[in-house]
Amino acid sequence: MPPKPSCIHWFRKGLRLSDNPALLASIQPHKEAGHLEFRPVFVLDPWFVENGKVGENRWRFLAQSLDDLDKQLKKLGSRLFVVRGKPEEVFENLFEKWNVKKLTFEKDTEPHSAKRDSEIETLAEKFNIEVVTKTSHTLFEPERIVSANKGVTPTTYQKFCSIATSLGKPEKPVETLEKIPKECLATSDLNDSKYNVPLLKELGVDETKLEPCKFPGGETEGLRRLNEKISIANGTWVRSFEKPQTSPNSLEPSTTVLSPYLKFGCVSCRELYYKLLEVNSKGKHSQPPVSLVGQLYWREFFYTCGATINNFDKMAGNKVCRQIPWRQDKEEFLGAWKEARTGFPYIDAIMTQLKNEGWIHHLARHSVACFLTRGDLWVSWEEGQAVFEELLLDADWSLNAGNWMWLSASAFFSSVLSSLQSRGFWQKD
Repeated sequence: MPPKPSCIHWFRKGLRLSDNPALLASIQPHKEAGHLEFRPVFVLDPWFVENGKVGENRWRFLAQSLDDLDKQLKKLGSRLFVVRGKPEEVFENLFEKWNVKKLTFEKDTEPHSAKRDSEIETLAEKFNIEVVTKTSHTLFEPERIVSANKGVTPTTYQKFCSIATSLGKPEKPVETLEKIPKECLATSDLNDSKYNVPLLKELGVDETKLEPCKFPGGETEGLRRLNEKISIANGTWVRSFEKPQTSPNSLEPSTTVLSPYLKFGCVSCRELYYKLLEVNSKGKHSQPPVSLVGQLYWREFFYTCGATINNFDKMAGNKVCRQIPWRQDKEEFLGAWKEARTGFPYIDAIMTQLKNEGWIHHLARHSVACFLTRGDLWVSWEEGQAVFEELLLDADWSLNAGNWMWLSASAFFSSVLSSLQSRGFWQKD
């Protein structure tokens, strides 16, 4: 007798139960098979563990996020199934083993992820499996932005904001998954240890060598931070927030530090957006590009560019990037920069903090990025991008590439400069 028909919800980003429309779709009855067993899955690819550019702090953040998600699902009578292997091999096996009739996941706009997802959708079609994807990692779909701009990617922040504003407000958050219908609860594999959340040792991390964790991963911590930072009680700070005015050398972060939680999808960008609107409605407030809403729009801008501009994370073949003859004998300089031994105390202190904590203030990021590239060492921004991808908790493919191009004056620099000038934060000579 075949197993009861099931639905897999595939977690990648979007590691949360709140405002997760694809997750909610997974417990809706199938048009033919009715109620399906709910199987929340995260795929851990051993090849990526071995070869991916992921530092110890990011692995810890991910493991904590998966553990938090697993605990929340267990409270609802389910669990997180962490499956080891390459996605295409994993799903071909699970589609048969669990008699899968539906697959749901949050849409990912990054080119390499989109290619992977397309391959899995093709595989699902082969098994006659319904695929449901939803947009919730960004406020707007990049394709919609480009379409509204007559098929052209907006390459200035001002143009992006104009297009985004013309589309109206983004969709509001959906309800949190607080109950799973009993007809959808899985009855097998719930206690199978082979699906357990990975320990740090499995991820190649020696826990004894880690610094104390300042920013724990997971939706529970992300929502705590969101509700603490973006609240009516903290409204004066929120409404007066202007990014250039925050302190890069305060002992505790002078910004929200929500970026890692947004990157992993532990916190919904739509929830953040509408909480900001609520707080801003209580009084006079700062405006984009320097406000907190403006920071979300920067995120959307770079996501749109990353999704629709070829080779966005490279210099060669990237139509928006200046082709600069960077230093070829780079190893000595790059190594000194990454390992905090340049001899410049400020730069070395920042790189030490980056390695130990996985987070540094945005002005500190500006300093070390400029120093590595056009400011002093003349090393390609692609090298710095790779280091940030490894060490930053909030290393986000689109934002990482976009910011490194900007800070090396390879792209977007005039856009950012004019934005700051328009707000009086950068005076012309």
